[in-house]
This record gives sequence, structure tokens and C-alpha cells, in this order.
Amino acid sequence: MKVSEQEAVELARQVLVFLARDPDRIGRFLAVTGVGPGEIRERVEDAGFLGGVLDYLLSDEPLLLEFSEQMEVPPERPAAARWGLPGAPADD
Repeated sequence: MKVSEQEAVELARQVLVFLARDPDRIGRFLAVTGVGPGEIRERVEDAGFLGGVLDYLLSDEPLLLEFSEQMEVPPERPAAARWGLPGAPADD
């Protein structure tokens, strides 16, 4: 499943919206990443930051599955999108 950079950016933004809709989810994201709410607003255009948002989602399978169900996105799509943004792990 090939995902363009623009599609990956849009999906990562959807993840941010999903996180922001629930105080516990966004609170955990902020605590784990050390990012502040103002920084999210400043970096929403930063493809590297958005790659990190996808990394966060992919690191928590229950969260990934909840996102996929609520946003009606196949669970494989965030992983495919991750490859479309800077900072993706090198292919071994």
C-alpha cells in the first residue's frame, strides 16, 4: 500500500485530531513525547514531527486499533503512511 507524502501528512493530522478528542489520550501523548500543546500547533506543518506522531500511534497497538476503528482507516495504513514521511526507520 503506497502512500504519498501528502496522504501521510493528512493521516498524521487525523491522528492528532483523534488524540485531541480525548483528554486522557492527548494527556498521555503530551507526557510521553514531552511536546506541549503550543508546540503541536506550531509543528502541524512539519513532516518530521508528523512522522513522530505516527510513530507514537504505531507504538501502541490498542491505540492504533481504536484509531483505525473510529476513523475507519485500515490498521495497516498508518504504517504505510509512516514510510512517506521523514525519519522513517531504514529498510534493513
